[in-house]
Amino acid sequence: MNTDWETVYRTSWDDVVRFLSWMLLDEDRARDLAQEAFARVLDREATNPRGLVFRTAANLARDEARLVVRRKRHLALLKVEGEVKAEHTRTPAAELEAREQADQVRRALASLSDTDRQTLVLWNAGFDYGEIAERTGLTRGAIGTTVARAKKKLMNAYDALEDTDVALG
Repeated sequence: MNTDWETVYRTSWDDVVRFLSWMLLDEDRARDLAQEAFARVLDREATNPRGLVFRTAANLARDEARLVVRRKRHLALLKVEGEVKAEHTRTPAAELEAREQADQVRRALASLSDTDRQTLVLWNAGFDYGEIAERTGLTRGAIGTTVARAKKKLMNAYDALEDTDVALG
C-alpha cells in the first residue's frame, strides 16, 4: 500500500494549519509546524494518513508549548536574579536573604512533577484553563485541581526546605 501524501497534503494543509493556529495562537509558527509534520510522515505508510499528520502536528505543538514554558520559566528566573542584583540599596544581609529565598523557590519548583510545575507556571503567568489544557495535554476540568494540588505541593516543598535550612543554619 502506497500512501498518496501529495493528495493528503493538498486536502489537509489548510486544516492542519488552522488546527495548529488554534493550538499555538500564532499562524506563522503554525505554518512552520504544519510543514514539519508533513515532512516527518512523508516516508511512512499509514492506514489513516490524515490522522497521522494531525497526531504528528499535535505532538509538535505540545513540544513547542513545553519549550515556550521552559523559556518563560528561565526568563522569569533571570528576572528575579536581575532584580536581586539591581537593588543596590539593600544591605549585604538583605541581599543574601533575597538570593537564598529565590534559590529556595527554584528548588521547591524543581521538586514538583513536570505536569504540576508546568501547570502552575502557566497559571501564574495568567493563562486561562483552556490555554493551560492545550499546552499541558490535561483536560480543562482537571486544571483547577492540578493547580490547587501543585500550589499545595509547592508550599509544602518550600516550607520543608525552609525548615531544613533553619535546622542546618
